[in-house]
Amino acid sequence: MPTTASCCAGTETAVVAPEEVEPLVTAEVGGSALFASRFRECAARALLLPRRNPGRRSPLWQQRQRSAQLLSVASDYGSFPVILETMRECLQDVFDVPGLVGLMRDIEERTVRMIEVETQSPSPFAKSLMFGYVAQFLYEGDSPLAERRAQALSLDATLLAELLGQQGYGGLRELLDPDAVASLAADLQRLSEDRRARDVEGVADLLRVLGPLSTAEAVQRGAEPAWLANLEEARRAVRVRVAGEERWAAIEDAGRLRDALGAPLPVGIPDAFLEPLRDPIGDLVARYARTHVPFTVSDVALRLGLGPAVVEGALARLAGTGRVVTGEFLPGGSGTEWCDAEVLRTLRRRSLAALRKEVEPVPVEALSSFLPAWQQVQQAGNRLRGVEGVLRVVEQLQGAQLPASALETLVLPVRVHDYRPALLDELCAAGEVLWQGHGALGTGDGWVSLHLADAAHLTLAAPEADRASSPLLASVLEALAGGGAFFFRRLADLCESTDDDAVVSALWDLVWSGHLSNDTLAPLRALVAGGTGRGGRGSRGAHQTARRAPRVRYGRGLPSRAGGIGGRPAGSARTGPPLAAGRWAMLPPVEQDPTRRAASLAEVLLERHGVVTRGAVAAERAPGGFAAIYRVLAT
Repeated sequence: MPTTASCCAGTETAVVAPEEVEPLVTAEVGGSALFASRFRECAARALLLPRRNPGRRSPLWQQRQRSAQLLSVASDYGSFPVILETMRECLQDVFDVPGLVGLMRDIEERTVRMIEVETQSPSPFAKSLMFGYVAQFLYEGDSPLAERRAQALSLDATLLAELLGQQGYGGLRELLDPDAVASLAADLQRLSEDRRARDVEGVADLLRVLGPLSTAEAVQRGAEPAWLANLEEARRAVRVRVAGEERWAAIEDAGRLRDALGAPLPVGIPDAFLEPLRDPIGDLVARYARTHVPFTVSDVALRLGLGPAVVEGALARLAGTGRVVTGEFLPGGSGTEWCDAEVLRTLRRRSLAALRKEVEPVPVEALSSFLPAWQQVQQAGNRLRGVEGVLRVVEQLQGAQLPASALETLVLPVRVHDYRPALLDELCAAGEVLWQGHGALGTGDGWVSLHLADAAHLTLAAPEADRASSPLLASVLEALAGGGAFFFRRLADLCESTDDDAVVSALWDLVWSGHLSNDTLAPLRALVAGGTGRGGRGSRGAHQTARRAPRVRYGRGLPSRAGGIGGRPAGSARTGPPLAAGRWAMLPPVEQDPTRRAASLAEVLLERHGVVTRGAVAAERAPGGFAAIYRVLAT
């Protein structure tokens, strides 16, 4: 007894000749996501995707990248073993092509009957297919936008429409490249420089390929009026009126223009060019279609002087033979448009090439020439100036750890034309810019970073947590914990310390651990100029260059002999060493939400580098490395 198979689509779309099944599936599966995923699995089993760390699993995105690189090379060799094994798995283990061939043969022999059934919900078999489809494209969002668009364009038109959930060619409006459309339009209309007419024969080709042209249109395409006259004299071109305008037409179009448009013809045309044609209107519309990018019915009607209904009927006949297609094509357009099938294929190829070019890596030289201009390292006349210029540089470099000795000698002067230390001090004193230490470099230098005050909680590094290891360090932190900013003498009084060396050492110890900052860079400049800050954990600076007035120590809190208070002579009570100039304060607390910090870091890196690379992230010593930034940039 014959068995019965049910389907949810037209039976004609499900029936394929048995001998065509395997070639069709083989041709299509090679460019599918299924093939790419199966290839990755086969390559991993064949140990062709080595791990950087053999003791740990490689991330899936990294496996996919390596697999894609291997596939791009292996695809040129049809006998590559992993390619053959992947194809075998797809055709036999996944799709069971032999079973499909047998089913098609049974349908051809009428031992299996097909019945169309329409249901409100997918069948269990269809649900499994839909689930598998989603699984295949689960990681589609990991690719950059241009790559996703390029992959969509490489699909068959029907699959593309299904992928976008639209009918016909409705999704191409956002996929076709506007520049590719404009370039192809110029080529088809012989307006591009390499396709213009250059002699009489070129003008004859213009009239034969493009159809009737006015004198101005012909001249626009490289023709000369004398060449048109020569063609008319040689009976190779005639003058006709089309859409109320006099135009030049090839002699071969005489009968077609007469029958389709009712155009009066001059006498003397050979009878061979006046024979009736089967579909003259269809010929004119088809020629318009193959010489134009996507167009509307009104465009053709206006050009040929025909009614829209007549043009639409001709386009419908051409669509029935597959010569034209309808849909939404032009970027920024509206409504339904028509396009020649071959023109559309050319548009898709050019758009695909343009999109692929967007994701091609640029040479190292291009990046090296881009970065100096992006970071304002240019000619003196083009660099930033004044306080606003310094603020712009700080915005771009915020969070970057730089040697203190290079900050005002190399980094800022090459970016700000008229830079001077007072400009940065002005911003710090106004509370618009903060600076943070990140560890000492010997005894006369250290790592520092600049930050905009508004975003400092997102860009500041978390301070080290074990710096309050001595009573004096704890006293300094306690004195500044209330949020105030104090000069050195006031801070020493609050800490109840008469040892300037110890207080200065404590201050710099807390600076390098990321706790404290100052409203000026004067102490940092003093350190670089020859002072000695705390050189690291457990060391104590001697501060040999810190000039202090001689002090006579008395009991604290009692009037001094010079009339001062606090145990210090009146003449030196408010002075401090150069390494402790300015007002000291605690840096604001950092943001604890890792998501917000990661998003802010990604924005800062984009602002600083323009093009974020793995090397740039490694040089920044960003928390989590490139993997953490990649997750943010990929969203």
